[in-house]
Amino acid sequence: MSELGKKIRLERIMDRVSRNMVIIPVDHGISMGPIRGIVDLTDMVNRVAEGGANAVLMQKGMAKHGHRGYGRDIGLIIHMSASTSLGPDPNDKVQVCTVEEAIKMGADAVSVHINIGSETEAAQLKKLGSTAEQCDDWGMPLIAMMYPRGKDIKNSNDPQLVAHVARVGAELGADIIKTNFTGDIDSFRAVVEGCPVPVVMAGGPKTSTDEEFLSMVRAAVDAGGRGVAIGRNVFQHDNPTAMTRALTLIVHRGMSVAEAMEALR
Repeated sequence: MSELGKKIRLERIMDRVSRNMVIIPVDHGISMGPIRGIVDLTDMVNRVAEGGANAVLMQKGMAKHGHRGYGRDIGLIIHMSASTSLGPDPNDKVQVCTVEEAIKMGADAVSVHINIGSETEAAQLKKLGSTAEQCDDWGMPLIAMMYPRGKDIKNSNDPQLVAHVARVGAELGADIIKTNFTGDIDSFRAVVEGCPVPVVMAGGPKTSTDEEFLSMVRAAVDAGGRGVAIGRNVFQHDNPTAMTRALTLIVHRGMSVAEAMEALR
């Protein structure tokens, strides 16, 4: 029955036709504080829901304040990892939620953040493996945010490193991998082909132009990526609803960057 539970929940965070995902993480407050775009979390969730996002991703405490009770329905992903920019090592992620807590809140999936190459890599990998086991037991989809990050890693977008960390997430039981875009279609295709579970592109820092951002999304999908999990490039946009809608046109309907830009205007 746990497999059925996963299947049902996965359908709540993806488009049933394209089988792709537009996920908007709004969990940045724990690491950065109440930054622009997510000061009023309820308002922002409403905006991206109206734009057609499949799910939002947030910490457990904010789910009580900023998810349900208005407008269009939207899937809920509870993030289980945390660190702050004030700590000695922001790459040291600790678990702050359990699968059972997420179930009680009505979550459709949970996510964990794993920094491969960090000084606490071993502890983070151990937690990923045990969380995957718990998710299998409860029928809860697990998204693993897999990043190459540590003092000896110079380029976190290096194709070989990104392919490696994506595979690590799949090897330890994640159902979906979120990771960095590697810069072009061919190298990101290698990441996707080397990972037996769906890969979605992380948004990263806010880009200079909308066209640059949407071109990156188009390339990731053309490479076989199953969608995006993008925060600041959406919630810090002048029109988050329109930007979310532009993403859905590319991710779900296969439209070009030019067509998405026209919709954004």
